[in-house]
Amino acid sequence: MTAAASPPRSPLAAQIVAASDAIRARFPRRPDAAVILGTGLGRLAEEIDVEAAIPYAEIPGFPEPTVEAHRGRLLCGTLAGKTVLAMQGRFHRYEGHTLQQVTLPVRVLRAVGAPVLIVSNACGGMNPAWRAGDLMLIRDHINLIGDNPLIGPNDDALGPRFPDMSAPYDAALAGLARETAAAEGLTLREGVYVAVAGPNLETRAEYRMLRGLGADVVGMSTVPEVIVAVHAGMRVLGLSIITDECVPETLQPTSLAAVIAVAQRAEPALGRVVHGILERM
Repeated sequence: MTAAASPPRSPLAAQIVAASDAIRARFPRRPDAAVILGTGLGRLAEEIDVEAAIPYAEIPGFPEPTVEAHRGRLLCGTLAGKTVLAMQGRFHRYEGHTLQQVTLPVRVLRAVGAPVLIVSNACGGMNPAWRAGDLMLIRDHINLIGDNPLIGPNDDALGPRFPDMSAPYDAALAGLARETAAAEGLTLREGVYVAVAGPNLETRAEYRMLRGLGADVVGMSTVPEVIVAVHAGMRVLGLSIITDECVPETLQPTSLAAVIAVAQRAEPALGRVVHGILERM
């Protein structure tokens, strides 16, 4: 009797296999965690004992970042005694990528064995009690990008058709973040991140609306990556650096250069939190 044929591999699954094979060929060790470094947060990469630095151009299916301060490399090595893969730069919907392209790296990081995703970003702060340079632990999020990376046929081998999002951010990892911040003497805010499509910043009326919806900070990334990580069964921790104060009554113009400058000043504190979380995992 002839054995039944295996079901055909989905196009997405084929992309994941090609990309993960390319990474394993350069770095065969199984990671303990994956980290996504957002705008202005590339210096955290300097703390990694890098064994392989793979340009995105050498990973099948990975787009090239077009945003300043996103280097476009996957760093493979050791941080705080743990094996890590760190994305030095990410992709965004406003660059013209589909959300499936934006989140492909998360699928690949899961395929090479990462059980944990630590995702960071620079964002605008709408909570009037907070200041530029503050760190925030993402407690929950709102997706206002107008799209979802799970739209289309579902590959059941990658995750369920209807993933539960009642607790997308892992409570145990959040506890490690709080513990680390307390040990380091750092203030760690906690709040809700709302993702919008961008690339323009918001109007005063839009900030009022977003704050009224229950968001504390606003950005143009992270949420699609978290959705896919949850779909893939990863444990997720989200951290934000508030780079500008978006309170309508006191709103001032800003620029990418100003955002990057604040992110870089606050990055050492973020690095201490990430380092401490990995040590405690």
